[in-house]
Amino acid sequence: MRTDLIRKTTLTAAGLAFTAGAIAGPVTTAFAAPTSKPATTQTQTDRKGHGERELGVRYEAQPNFYYCGPAATRNALSVQGKNINVDDMAKEMGTTEAGTNSINDITPVLNKETGKNDAYRSVEISTPDADAKQTDTLRADIVRTVDDGRAVVANIAGTSTDTNGVSHSYEGGHYISVVGYHDNGTTVTIADSADPNQAAYQISVEHLADWIATRGYATS
Repeated sequence: MRTDLIRKTTLTAAGLAFTAGAIAGPVTTAFAAPTSKPATTQTQTDRKGHGERELGVRYEAQPNFYYCGPAATRNALSVQGKNINVDDMAKEMGTTEAGTNSINDITPVLNKETGKNDAYRSVEISTPDADAKQTDTLRADIVRTVDDGRAVVANIAGTSTDTNGVSHSYEGGHYISVVGYHDNGTTVTIADSADPNQAAYQISVEHLADWIATRGYATS
């Protein structure tokens, strides 16, 4: 895999514009599917016609501007009932104030903490924009991974808009967790460590694929 295309990731001043002061320290809360059921740290197995599924997340906001990689990984692993210190993860990933280098540094940590060497693999979207095949592959990967009771971790960059019309901007790059899907993967649920006020939102898989473009994601 070409790691030069899966570039270093950190939140720049521009990317932090809407989160000013929001990530000064970790904030922990639980969220899952937007239903009346309480969130838990375990996988929620209920589905509606096998067309949608959400995983229970024990959410934690990142404690500083450059810990998005460890925080996204920690949130992803929380759906398996795991609670791992982000500082320990940062050391394993080689995270510095420049960020976490690439998804290739996150996939081995996901495998280690999941307890299987092949639980996750890295997938690259090397083009500036995702094409239909890459988008379909991402959709299938998310559905399969979530159905396996795991979350996807994605390396993103730029600005995208969620299904409520809210823009999320990370021009310098960012990591997020994908913790659910709806309409057979047409729409996906994001756990975002950057801002606890926007901890969870939904986005179309087409927008997510373009958000990942030139970078990559970790999936089952």
